[in-house]
Amino acid sequence: MQIEVSGKQVDLAEGASCADALQQGVSKKQFKNVVAARCGEAVLDLTTPVPQTCTTIEPVFAESEEGLHIIRHSTAHLMAEAVKKLFPAAKVTIGPAIKDGFYYDFDFERSFTPEDLEAIEKEMLSSVGANKDFSCTAMSADEARAYFDAMGETYKGELIDDLGADVYTVYTHGGFADLCRGPHVPRTGMLKAFKLLSVAGAYWRGSEKNKQLQRIYGTAWSDPKALKKHLDRLEEARKRDHRKLGVQLDLFSTHEDVGGGMILWHPKGGLIRTILEDFERKEHLKRGYQIVQGPLILKRELWEKSGHYDNYRENMYFTEIDEQSYGIKPMNCLSHMLIFKRKIQSYRDLPQRYFELGVVHRHEKSGVLHGLMRVRSFTQDDAHLICRPDQLQTEIIGVFNFVRDIMGLFGFEFEAEISTRPEKSVGTDADWELATAALKDALDALGKPYTVNEGDGAFYGPKIDIILRDSLDRRWQCATIQCDFTLPDRFDLVYVGEDGERHRPVMLHRVILGSIERFIGVLIEHFAGALPVWLAPVQARLLNVTDAQGEFTEKARAYLAGRGIRVEADTRNEKLGYKVREAQVEKIPYMLVVGDKEVEAGCVNIRSRDGDDPGLVTLEEAAQLILDAAQAPFKRGGMRYSFSG
Repeated sequence: MQIEVSGKQVDLAEGASCADALQQGVSKKQFKNVVAARCGEAVLDLTTPVPQTCTTIEPVFAESEEGLHIIRHSTAHLMAEAVKKLFPAAKVTIGPAIKDGFYYDFDFERSFTPEDLEAIEKEMLSSVGANKDFSCTAMSADEARAYFDAMGETYKGELIDDLGADVYTVYTHGGFADLCRGPHVPRTGMLKAFKLLSVAGAYWRGSEKNKQLQRIYGTAWSDPKALKKHLDRLEEARKRDHRKLGVQLDLFSTHEDVGGGMILWHPKGGLIRTILEDFERKEHLKRGYQIVQGPLILKRELWEKSGHYDNYRENMYFTEIDEQSYGIKPMNCLSHMLIFKRKIQSYRDLPQRYFELGVVHRHEKSGVLHGLMRVRSFTQDDAHLICRPDQLQTEIIGVFNFVRDIMGLFGFEFEAEISTRPEKSVGTDADWELATAALKDALDALGKPYTVNEGDGAFYGPKIDIILRDSLDRRWQCATIQCDFTLPDRFDLVYVGEDGERHRPVMLHRVILGSIERFIGVLIEHFAGALPVWLAPVQARLLNVTDAQGEFTEKARAYLAGRGIRVEADTRNEKLGYKVREAQVEKIPYMLVVGDKEVEAGCVNIRSRDGDDPGLVTLEEAAQLILDAAQAPFKRGGMRYSFSG
């Protein structure tokens, strides 16, 4: 048979493997780095015979995204083999590849320890040295069930029953076998760059009703250099962990007596929130938004009418007042629609843009709560834009440009992703198609590339998700733009058109920062706690050398505060070096040292946290330097913002 291999036509013998084909299309050096073969949409093991229907075949290299997925999946099997060898009583469940790594869930009588992970890793390296072949065997459902039952792997039988397929593939290497679709690397010797990271609890099939298992996480890469780079990045991420820095900088805390996922904001953290929220209010007013506010709870009937009760109930909290059921709001859209309906709206009145820094509550499982990143009570910078259909593209573009301006202020790059209709949803197919097309058309008009995330839209409409990239190249989903033809219909929103008739508007649900809590968490990690000068809760701290400078230090503090600078004076009877180190730990942008020389000159000696030390300057010069540093990000982004402390 003839086939095209990497652009070359080659002749293959009947039954030739994918490896045989690729060896005719790539060099020997390149082939050493091939982990699988792509034939059309299918990715195949190298040992698989080339299908008769295959006309072109391409190599999947180890360092490619597809190749890394295969390496990580194969390394998960390598780990499971080691666990079974060291702990024969452990039962194997599932072990997929995930972003940057893999995990496997095990049912075992005791908790795995750090020492266990070291032993497992050592056993994995032994298997790599043995260079065992991965092989694939097809079995019927009955054969596969009997095969795993004989091994005592009861979880596999449940998976087979749930999947309901006629044929299953079982991958083996050495003495280990698992139910798996594949593909895998040809030999264990190709898995040389991995590290086991941690152990966590996980419920079987993700349900709290099921048994809790132990999940071992690991990471795997195409080569040791890539692994080291990733581990270095993880170490840096640990240093930047917002929960650790939140304590160090005295910003926020959680408390068991309050409850999981509930944040206590300390004075400095509360000030950061206030600065950020005041900035947002000003920016929204500049862009034609109106500030509104709705109640924290609404009658259950409203949530039934909107579809939240049927489609989002498991994420909501409910309470009862005067024998009437109320839902604690997880979103602000219902109140905003009722505000729109307060009077007859003309086509000339549209768009209406309602903005609310609304506190919402969502029921998150305790296992996913994580500092500021995943909480149960949070504030959204939520807005709903109610517009005519002919205004829709302009409004989407306006929101997108708003997001671009704000993210640019913080130095974030971002990507766009369109999420389409989920299985659990409301509305007609026609409305969903119109809404999805509107989002795509707006991004096309902007020339902004995007990916499509099938089936991950909101239950009432598709959405554009903005994915930020932070300084460690991690992805965070914050801003979103959701297009909704459904809720305006359910709540009978209308406007009077130019023709004097009633027409149905369209609604955009959108956030810019998203959860204020989460965004602050992202900022803390992005800047390693050293927030921009305009956002820092303390912008400058005066440090006197001895008590003799106390009077001048207080005079300087009052002057700087009068210029709108957030300033403190540390006049404790401590050594200057101690005060400087403490200010550095607290990430304060400017330290203003006051000694006898400074008092005599009526000046301060400036030290900055980034090492750019202007030295001896007048109070007026110090104030202007700090104010200019606070304004700098706005000038770079072309934004007009009147900074004040």
